[in-house]
Amino acid sequence: MTSQSTSSGNYPHQPGQRPLELGVVVMPINNWTDTLQRAQQIEAMGFDHYWLYDHHSWRHYRDQTWHSTVPWLAAVAAGTSSIGIGTMVSSPNMRHPATMAKDAMTLDHLSDGRFILGLGAGTTGFDATVFGDDPLDARQRADRFIEYTDVVDRMLTGETDHTGTWYTVNEGRIVPGCVQQPRLPLAIAAGGPRTLKMATEKADILITLGIPSQPAETLDDFIAQLSSQAESVDQHCAIIGREPGSLRRLAFLSAGRSEPMQSFDAFVDFAGRIQKLGYDSIVVHDRVATDPALNFDPGLIGQLSEWDRTL
Repeated sequence: MTSQSTSSGNYPHQPGQRPLELGVVVMPINNWTDTLQRAQQIEAMGFDHYWLYDHHSWRHYRDQTWHSTVPWLAAVAAGTSSIGIGTMVSSPNMRHPATMAKDAMTLDHLSDGRFILGLGAGTTGFDATVFGDDPLDARQRADRFIEYTDVVDRMLTGETDHTGTWYTVNEGRIVPGCVQQPRLPLAIAAGGPRTLKMATEKADILITLGIPSQPAETLDDFIAQLSSQAESVDQHCAIIGREPGSLRRLAFLSAGRSEPMQSFDAFVDFAGRIQKLGYDSIVVHDRVATDPALNFDPGLIGQLSEWDRTL
């Protein structure tokens, strides 16, 4: 069982025992003045966490403004004071685990212990080939991600060396260590059986957006996938002796999952359905007026911020 950071606590798994947490994910596409102003607005509105995508470039934004995530998030950390901040999500496509661990530790200090490290396996998109590497198949990506996460986890708690199939670390010191102890929270994106098992063992927060290899056609299908994943996680918790409530469950509404963002009532209905499955956090996209997939009601984010989330 993973060591638990002081920030993760023992979150009840049963519905209705704690308010639902809400976070907003932002793309690094705006100028700095607008970015900081929006981050401070999201914090002032009372959202629990602010997330930033971590890609070299992404989809149809490839030839548009796209800033580097770690320095951008460092500046957001310095310009805010209370909201949790995190990556949605960092992957082995972009950074060696020793670099990732050092960056994460530094962001934890810059945010005074508010940083959450979101990790994912990485896809076959632009990030996978930007350094001249050949794309990996799904099994290879899972193999690499499991080793990657293990190395990051161990380095954040003081280990310095690793020799494995995918990575080698020699005297990789992470000093002075995290503000949050024994380490900052790991939020692990998982969809398949192997990565769900690893997340159950390593994560403080499970991030899911369904099953990437089987995209859900309808919202009901998506919720069925979340239910199946929650059951798998509970079963593995029982096997390893982990209290299920110690693993927070976060549902991420990706750009392609727009149904809950069609109205406030639609979102509340969705939230109620997945909280009954044990999910205690939802992350939504911030609105982007120029993107048809994210051009929802301009007032919806404000409505969500004012919502009494005790379901």
